[in-house]
Amino acid sequence: MMEYLVIFARIISIMSLLLFCALIIMGKRPIGEMPVFDFLSIIVLASIVGADIADPDIKHLPTAFAVVVMAVFQRIIAELAIRKRWFKRLINFEPTVILKDGVFICNNIKKIKYSIDEVLMLLRDKDIFDIGKLSFAIIESNGKLSILKKSENEVITLKDSKIEPSENNNFNTIILEGKLQFDNLSLLNKSEQDIIKIINSRGYNCFKDIFYASMNKDESINISPYKSII
Repeated sequence: MMEYLVIFARIISIMSLLLFCALIIMGKRPIGEMPVFDFLSIIVLASIVGADIADPDIKHLPTAFAVVVMAVFQRIIAELAIRKRWFKRLINFEPTVILKDGVFICNNIKKIKYSIDEVLMLLRDKDIFDIGKLSFAIIESNGKLSILKKSENEVITLKDSKIEPSENNNFNTIILEGKLQFDNLSLLNKSEQDIIKIINSRGYNCFKDIFYASMNKDESINISPYKSII
């Protein structure tokens, strides 16, 4: 019975200390917005505490000391990151431009280890289905997407402009990573030969030259080649 009481006391004391240190590390930031180093610090702290709780033979005070040292070390690193920008770039990810003037920057997307499907999902979360409306899209250091629309595409309601709503004319993906998306061609009433003629008129010889392309029923098309640069 005494052994269980000891374990209970260890859990209460070490978890209270861990909570205090975690609040020091995270501040008011949610977990999804933590820098990489802070996230790793939390994992290390959790491992230390887990070992202390699971094994009563581990001495309790050294574990508590290790938790405090980790928290202090993290605060020192955080202060350095605030005061020295070069140090912050060293331990954290920098924002990355993945789209400029309606064209994806393929090399930057690959550099941050994102797939085109993940990028398109993030854009849809922002209610963006036509990349031609964007000036910039940026993946922030916390993995979130920021967008800047072109000035002519700023939001204005139909009520404000007194325009009657029209039928949706959404853009559909027709080329993805050099491959024609046949399922979407039927939605546009287009054949493979139609798409070949369209991309040839834009100066592209084959699908493999194109990283991403989308088109609507009016044949407005957005093309992002593999060799796009910022």
